[in-house]
Amino acid sequence: MLWRHGQTSWNAEHRYQGQTDIPLDDTGIAQASQAARRLATLRPDALFSSDLTRAQQTAAPLAELTGLPVTLDKDLRERNGGGWEGLTDTEIRERYPEQRATWAPPNGELTAVVADRVAAAYDRVAAALEPGQLAVVVGHGASLRLGMERILGIPTEGLPTLGSLVNCSWSVLEYRNGHWRLNEYNVTAPDAEALPPTVTPWSTFLLPEPQTGDDQ
Repeated sequence: MLWRHGQTSWNAEHRYQGQTDIPLDDTGIAQASQAARRLATLRPDALFSSDLTRAQQTAAPLAELTGLPVTLDKDLRERNGGGWEGLTDTEIRERYPEQRATWAPPNGELTAVVADRVAAAYDRVAAALEPGQLAVVVGHGASLRLGMERILGIPTEGLPTLGSLVNCSWSVLEYRNGHWRLNEYNVTAPDAEALPPTVTPWSTFLLPEPQTGDDQ
């Protein structure tokens, strides 16, 4: 399960964060707490996070609820935005129109580099799990999406195939029979009062129990 961090002040201002270490704002802290209460019902077996503050703060309430340690992985960091970091999208379009058109931040990371490093992190997480276990991986909007596209064999260059991830949403990758597939994308926590206490709003995992036959 891939979980994007909660909102920061730069998210609210539409500023490019990249690897600038911006903390969650009050809204982001509340988002992380609410989502953690829902994710804890899935009884995750492992918890991984980018080492940037906003990701660690998002992972913290789930770690507290589950008792799981948070394993930090710098390869889960957001894309290095180089000269774009701290600028609004309007400012980027005005100052760097050619680079913005091809999504190539000056002195930043190329799309393929980000996709490769994050996909490699996903492979390491899966390799650390036993069949039937669930890992929650806390990261960032662009890097999580690019990693998903790479590991699913979706072209990462040009216009993105997958839509933008909203703050504190999660997506579910499943690894089965040597192949990855996407089960859920861009899901957010429902209002706790909107669900009967006996209803589990989703049922999902990263590695399934061994099964026979095809699952189309």
